[in-house]
Amino acid sequence: MRVTLHVDGAELAAEIDRPGESLLSTLRDRLGLTGSKNACEQGECGSCTVLLDGAPVCACLVATAQCEGREVKTVVGAVPRPVRDAFVQCGAVQCGFCTPGLLVSVADLLERDPDPGDAAIREALAGNLCRCTGYEKIIDAVHTAAATLAGERP
Repeated sequence: MRVTLHVDGAELAAEIDRPGESLLSTLRDRLGLTGSKNACEQGECGSCTVLLDGAPVCACLVATAQCEGREVKTVVGAVPRPVRDAFVQCGAVQCGFCTPGLLVSVADLLERDPDPGDAAIREALAGNLCRCTGYEKIIDAVHTAAATLAGERP
């Protein structure tokens, strides 16, 4: 089965041999887009979070066959540079396995709420597990990114 997706602004086609193949497997194994991480394959960790038609989803839980013609944004296409820079600046990146999913979730949050409070940040990141940072540096990074992005907006 051939499936055409719009990934990070490019139209890409993939041949899948089983209708239940996950979007994560297609992105990583068939299209060579390894930014989204494969951790739990059960939708519990958030490492594979992408935006599907603008909404954050765990790519491991979405069948590629359901994505025909849809827009997928990975960490490469969904995350503005100030968000990535803030994670580095604030020390919110350690082992890096959860980072792509966190970055996508943060980019989505800041698109919806340019100046979120701590409670909104915690809610937006609730589906992303990080075993290294303790989340405080991640929350600091979100505030830093929000302030930087606010300075860039007209």
